[in-house]
Amino acid sequence: MSQHKEHDLGFFERYLTVWIGLCIIAGLLIGQLFPEITAWFEEVEYAGVSIPIAVVLFFMIYPIMVQIDFNRIIEAGKAWKPISATLFLNWAIKPFMMYGIAWLFMMVIWSPFIGVELGRELMAGMILLGVAPCTAMVLVWTYIARANMGHALVMTAINSLTMVVLYAPLAILLLGLEDIIVPWEQVAFGVAIYVALPLLAGYLTRWYLLNKKGEEWFISFTENLHYIAMGALLLTTIVIIAPQSGLILGNPEIVLLVLIPLIIQIMLMFGIGYAGSKKINLDYDDAAPTAIIGASNHFEVAIAMAITLFGIDHAATLAAVVGLLIEIPIMVIIVQIALKTKDWFPSTKAVPE
Repeated sequence: MSQHKEHDLGFFERYLTVWIGLCIIAGLLIGQLFPEITAWFEEVEYAGVSIPIAVVLFFMIYPIMVQIDFNRIIEAGKAWKPISATLFLNWAIKPFMMYGIAWLFMMVIWSPFIGVELGRELMAGMILLGVAPCTAMVLVWTYIARANMGHALVMTAINSLTMVVLYAPLAILLLGLEDIIVPWEQVAFGVAIYVALPLLAGYLTRWYLLNKKGEEWFISFTENLHYIAMGALLLTTIVIIAPQSGLILGNPEIVLLVLIPLIIQIMLMFGIGYAGSKKINLDYDDAAPTAIIGASNHFEVAIAMAITLFGIDHAATLAAVVGLLIEIPIMVIIVQIALKTKDWFPSTKAVPE
């Protein structure tokens, strides 16, 4: 697979953990200073979809989608092993592992302390995380890991396409196993708004600019979009955390009970992806993004879907929000593990220092 052209990490990416941490604190403060924000968010929605979250999520995902050349998916077929491994991890292992870990902790280990009903609600939020493979942040993690950006870009495109098809049936199947019944139409509509819309808008924008304006104009346009994506990510964090501040600060023990199984799930997925990549003889440049993509979750879509299905102050939404709280620091650790174990794999591609 050809290496995508590298670029230097920008100011935002270099200190991403700091900015996210500050935005989490800002969101908690805003939620405490303006507690009516939760009721306002519930009012500003259409067909169960939170309009503010849909807007910030669109501007976070859309810039990534504009830069994806979907024609490269066909070319990627030549490197079938990393593509197949990543798809297998994301869709055949991760959703069912998340279900198993969520069931073990929420319905067995923690059940005497939190009860069956709360355990089922928290489990629902974890399931929504497990069926949402990351499609944006993995580009940052792959770059920091000095691995194959081409593979990460192609898998961002493939995961975006497969989410449109597989997210709804998998979510409904796994939620249904715990007798959590959600309307198919509502899940499908949420996927259409949160995933398919920015995907389609990005594709059409790319097609129009390249065919009508030229490559130079396209490059200039996408460079400016980079700042919008980073700004939208930070704003998304605040918009998601603010209405949840009461639940987070009022139930720190619940947050901890969700953090533990989520950390286990992320680390297990990385371990399986990393060991599996070595087993099928991938070099480091492909092994690292394969394992990183398998470990990370699309917490933004999971939170938005939880709000759509259960409401902004529901325990399922709180569980999905915990995914945001833990994802970035844990992924930073995982990237460092990958960098320190590069010599476990052969490397046949030039990797930037």
